[in-house]
Amino acid sequence: MAILSKAANRRIGQAMHAYSMLADSDRVLIAVSGGVDSLVLTWILRHWLQKAPIRYELSAVYIDNGFDSSTGDKVAEQLQNIGVPYLIEKTNFWHMAAAAEEGKSVCYHCARLRRNRLFALAQEQGFNKIGFGHHKDDILETFFINLLYAGNISTMVPKQKLFDGRTHIIRPMAYLEKKDIMEIAAAASIVPVKNSCPQDNDSKRQEARRIVAELSKLAPKVKSNIFAALANIRQEYLLDTSG
Repeated sequence: MAILSKAANRRIGQAMHAYSMLADSDRVLIAVSGGVDSLVLTWILRHWLQKAPIRYELSAVYIDNGFDSSTGDKVAEQLQNIGVPYLIEKTNFWHMAAAAEEGKSVCYHCARLRRNRLFALAQEQGFNKIGFGHHKDDILETFFINLLYAGNISTMVPKQKLFDGRTHIIRPMAYLEKKDIMEIAAAASIVPVKNSCPQDNDSKRQEARRIVAELSKLAPKVKSNIFAALANIRQEYLLDTSG
């Protein structure tokens, strides 16, 4: 079995500890898209299950939006190789989203349907944690998307409380960069499944990714400094129009 590098193992542990992501008897449902990030998260949580001082239950779910019927089979094969229980749920969310608003905001409606179903599945089956495969680069990119296009200072957080605390979203790879995830995938022989969505082209995220890459060229620690700044807010030096 592949072994995590000491550096990756340390950063995962730091994120887990800093945000108290897992506790004894947790039931964790991993949201799997078929992409490398969510598959690596599944492998990591399966790997940690063997050595953690706590016991938690793990399962994965792939919500098939109705793009390509063969995609679910490919995702199932990867999950079988990792060795976790899983559910493949077929839906017609893509068609429902395309019909909404006469085809406007298809991605928004499709994502909303998928996420609502994910939350419902977690509650129906008694999972108190939902794992997402977002990582450090995703968090930075989301910050820039919100800053540039939504006019606010915010990002996705490593742990988020939902439904009065009955459910928590956790992002155990919050301190890992994309390059770390690709190294883990190679070591664990994980083969990502191509996204079959016909509109798989988030131009805003691509632009944010380009900005982060350009800023990273300025100095070695720029990316780490921006990430650190997201937890070092000096509220008294932000604009306040409340009077």
